[in-house]
Amino acid sequence: MSDSQVEGAASTSGLGSRKRRWTELLAGRVKRQMYSPGTEQKLQESAVHLLRRHLNLNDLLLEVEGAPRKTLCLNQLIDPEACTNLSSSLIGSALRDQASRLGVPVAVLSSRMVASSITQICVSDGEPSHRVLLSAEQRKKLSSLLEVARYLLAHSMFSRFSLCQQLWEVQGSLLLEVVWQLHIQNVVSFQELLESHADTQATVAWLFRNLCLLCEEMEASLYSDIASAMLSDLVQMFVLRGFQKNSDLRRNVEPEQMGQLAFVVLQRMLIFALEALAAGMQDGSPQHKVVKCWFGVFCGHTYDRMISTDSPKRFFSHTLTQVLTHKPVLRVSDAVQMQKEWSFAKTHPLLTGLYRRLFTMLSPEELVGHLQEVLETHEVNWQHVLSCVSTLVICLPEAQQLVKDWVARLLARAFENCDLDSMVTAFLVVRQAALEGPSVFPSYADWFQASFGSSRGSHCCSKKTLVFLFKFLSDLVPFEAPRYMQAHILHPPLVPSKYRSLLTDYVTLAKTRLADLKVSLENMGLYEDLSSARDVTEPHSQAHQDVEKAIAVFEHTGRIPSAVMEASIFRRPYYTAHFLPALLTPRVLPKTPDPRAALIESLRRADKIPLSLYSAYCQACSTAEEKKPESAAPGTKVEAVCAEGPLGPLAAALRELRAAMTDPTQYDVVAARVAVVSERLDAALGRAEEDGSSGGSQIQLSVLTPGLEQQEREVADLLLTCFCQNLIVASGFASPDRQGPWASRLATAMCGRRLFPVVLTRLCQLLRHQGPSLSASHVLGLAALVVHLAQSRSVLPEVPVGLPAPAEGLSVAEFFSSLLTFRTSETSLFCLKFCTAVISYSLCKYSSLSRDTLCGCLSPALVKKFQFIILRLFPEARDPLCPEDTADPPWRPLCRPSADWQQAALCLWKQRTFRELLKEKEFHLTYRDWLRLELEIQPEVDCLSDTESSRSYNYSENSDLVLSGCPGNRDIFSRLQEMAAGLEQGPAAPRSCSPPQGHFLFGVFRRRLQALASGWDVAARLQRQRELLVYKWILLGLPPSVVVGRPQAGRPAAPDCTEFFHLVNSELRNFSHGSALTHDLTVHFFRGLLNACSQSGDPSLTADLVLTACQTECPLVLTSALLWWPRLEPELRSRWKRCLQGPLPQELQRLWEAQRFGRSCLLPDTASPAPGPAWLSAAALYFEIQRAGKDRVKSQLERLGCQGEEARYEILSLVFSGKLASDPCSDRLRFSWFT
Repeated sequence: MSDSQVEGAASTSGLGSRKRRWTELLAGRVKRQMYSPGTEQKLQESAVHLLRRHLNLNDLLLEVEGAPRKTLCLNQLIDPEACTNLSSSLIGSALRDQASRLGVPVAVLSSRMVASSITQICVSDGEPSHRVLLSAEQRKKLSSLLEVARYLLAHSMFSRFSLCQQLWEVQGSLLLEVVWQLHIQNVVSFQELLESHADTQATVAWLFRNLCLLCEEMEASLYSDIASAMLSDLVQMFVLRGFQKNSDLRRNVEPEQMGQLAFVVLQRMLIFALEALAAGMQDGSPQHKVVKCWFGVFCGHTYDRMISTDSPKRFFSHTLTQVLTHKPVLRVSDAVQMQKEWSFAKTHPLLTGLYRRLFTMLSPEELVGHLQEVLETHEVNWQHVLSCVSTLVICLPEAQQLVKDWVARLLARAFENCDLDSMVTAFLVVRQAALEGPSVFPSYADWFQASFGSSRGSHCCSKKTLVFLFKFLSDLVPFEAPRYMQAHILHPPLVPSKYRSLLTDYVTLAKTRLADLKVSLENMGLYEDLSSARDVTEPHSQAHQDVEKAIAVFEHTGRIPSAVMEASIFRRPYYTAHFLPALLTPRVLPKTPDPRAALIESLRRADKIPLSLYSAYCQACSTAEEKKPESAAPGTKVEAVCAEGPLGPLAAALRELRAAMTDPTQYDVVAARVAVVSERLDAALGRAEEDGSSGGSQIQLSVLTPGLEQQEREVADLLLTCFCQNLIVASGFASPDRQGPWASRLATAMCGRRLFPVVLTRLCQLLRHQGPSLSASHVLGLAALVVHLAQSRSVLPEVPVGLPAPAEGLSVAEFFSSLLTFRTSETSLFCLKFCTAVISYSLCKYSSLSRDTLCGCLSPALVKKFQFIILRLFPEARDPLCPEDTADPPWRPLCRPSADWQQAALCLWKQRTFRELLKEKEFHLTYRDWLRLELEIQPEVDCLSDTESSRSYNYSENSDLVLSGCPGNRDIFSRLQEMAAGLEQGPAAPRSCSPPQGHFLFGVFRRRLQALASGWDVAARLQRQRELLVYKWILLGLPPSVVVGRPQAGRPAAPDCTEFFHLVNSELRNFSHGSALTHDLTVHFFRGLLNACSQSGDPSLTADLVLTACQTECPLVLTSALLWWPRLEPELRSRWKRCLQGPLPQELQRLWEAQRFGRSCLLPDTASPAPGPAWLSAAALYFEIQRAGKDRVKSQLERLGCQGEEARYEILSLVFSGKLASDPCSDRLRFSWFT
């Protein structure tokens, strides 16, 4: 109010007194109370109380200030704009003056001013109830305001406590980012603000609401980096305060207040997320966004700054406990029925992701111990517990054994104390882990049999434990899946005879339940996975699968599978009604019994086939033999050979050899068995006796077209198959160095003068021409055979081959290495497998012998190929090696059915003995070796780009390998790259009257090419191609400015590309794909063009000049651009728009128009004019025809008759040169275009 208004108010008061001013009233009141003690202090407190309780500070200031003055008023300071336009010192001075006039502390007045300004900022951009982030304008105003606040704070003119009180009064309008900005700007910390509010529940509710809004806005916000930083800071503070051991909070609050508040907020957010998961939220919904964002705070990098404390670990442990115990409403019976739906694959990805993040803070031992503790002390949510178990065994392989040990302890405790809880936990955990497959955990049937199928089981201790077990199993029957009851029946617990009734009672109960479920126990297959959740297979379908599996097991072991024997006794209905009919399917019997026939004969001798059924089978096979056409092809299996012919005795001798070498007590008779094999080999080949070894004889062999007679091939296949099978069987019970002499003796038997060429020829067919199709057992067996043949090199002749090779021929070891090629990705992978097997077998077989002996068994060429291919295919092989790696060579893992060849190759690469072997000079992979092997690969089928393939050799400079015989060459190239980069970043070339010069490297290339031998022979062409490959690799490794030079300063002339054009026209076109360069070289040129344009005063003119020069000097560059345009255009447009702005230059636009023309010619009802020049449009159409295929082209080429005559001529030339003239429509095109 003004003074006159105050006087009016006084006159109407009814007291009849004279009019007095507001200041006189205050003075009179002070005068009347001046003699009371503490009056001044009370007056100040009353004034502060008045200011705090007043709802509108602006109105109050207007009343106090009276008429407007030219001096700065406080109501101006409250406006956030004032903080932007006025200096902090001026604002501080004004605040001090106003506080003096009011008689209140300046700190209180300043805090009130800042709080009012913050409120205005928060509401200036609309209702803040659904936002937590500021707009850019709000953030700018707040930044200015906080700068003033820091000034006031530094000069003791600001009260943090007062500001907190004012902010809580307007918490409904307060944005979370404002609180965060106050914290990071050191105005008011999170902790101070939260502790200043007396109502903890209201504080928690405000924080929870804002955290949910923050998580919801995180993904879609334009300021996601700010939102992420806010969330990270908040979580760190909550974790540090809520999960610390010793309280070190502020003195003025209760010690547990901040910790309790942080704990409750984190707890509430987790409960919200778990309830949202349980409710089945939709992907993309607000709840889903909140849960996804909140679970993301459990990433380890969020707590990097807290690594020195234990708070994160306690937080993660507590969170895991809360997840496992959240709403424990499911009973054990529910878990038994539903756990198949809680596997890792079926659990919500957000929940499994949370588990994986929680696992990072705890070791596997701690995790298993924590699970055990929670299950023992809490009521749990079984869905979360079991899904956690699945995640644990899937994501932490080292935890698999820990879970097995934990289950064993649970069983021991259960039977010791008849503890039902431990029993329930053990069975649920085992069943859950078994759901993840045998590669992760043993099947439930195997575990049940191992735990209860022997007298060592804890259940055999007493009758009490047996009763406890069968009572537990009986209680499970109404709830569990049929698979588990089938496992219990087929693999029953071992029970003493006097307690047999307990087992029979359970079996009767389980069979009754299976009958109610209409599941037939008798029709269950022999090799079905009893732990799987899939539907039951039809009996006839499963029977055929069982037969194939039984034959495979019999072929591998030579014995009737135990599953078949058990079925013949305990599962007689399925065995006789399904398995035997599937096994005894009538067929044309082979003359030499194959594994199926051998298994049938073994079962007949064991009286496991009814006589009538066997007689019917033999009669049906005889009938099939009579009906067989004479022209029927022989069986594909090696064993299907004539039993009465010469191969029959040989096959019998080989079987006797296998029996001798598989029995450790018969190693001394191996030599006699091998002698019998050698004798019968002569008869099998139909040749006269020979005098032992093949030394001194000349072997004639065609590597490209190896051929054998039928009899020779059958003998070789029988020998090689026998060797491979014997090796797999022997490796199943002993390592190569403990298998005895059978392998070396049998290999020596193959070295006869007449047999050895047959074996070599067959190995050539298999390794060079059929390698990728060989099975793992064949690869392992042939690799071992190659090692033993190489060991016998002293008695074997050299092998001349029809390939570029030394005139004197190759040793046997080098010959086998030459059969391994890298032409395609399939042959490269086979080469990796074979080399891995050869080297691993050698290291295992001769580990105790001298290094010279070991080196003699290995071909240096083969070792170099292994180094080349593993460095080429696996980047992890180029990482530094651990010198303490003492693992054994990976031979044993390779013999397993599910062998991981990549892992085995990497394991061998890191093996210490192999690393020491590479120190030998003969095994060094030189640059010449690398380049020669790289040239073997066909570029069009290479799985790596040129740049990637070149990087595979980069590792060599950090190892014992040598680059072109000189380690400094790599350093020279590195220096060249640094020089080129320095020139590119330097100033533009000064203006000169002389024409620009090309890069000096092109001169070096030209002189080196001129020095090479000329001619068109194979050697000269290979040498030139190798040189050009190095040039291409160098160009791609240097900045693009080397290809397209930099424009001179102040001149519009195009950069000089003459040297590059000459190299393309004369040499690099040899690397082209028909009418274009390779993709990497094309992209490199255009990157250089964009780089030159970015340094030019007129980028568009520079680009047009260069591309116009290409039309006359190097058209291959433009045709290359058209070929790769779908991949090239996005990069060109993106970089031009980002760096140079504006539309594409005219010549680049011309390329786009040509490509559009070519595409439109193949589309119905569209027409696009052909841009000039005509040959460019013709090239675009030609490439589109290649991409589209002939079938689509025929119906569209007639439409080209409307084009110009020159365009028609150019297109026709390119189409005919592309061998499309054979197209049926080509004759019609010719007449329609030229008439």
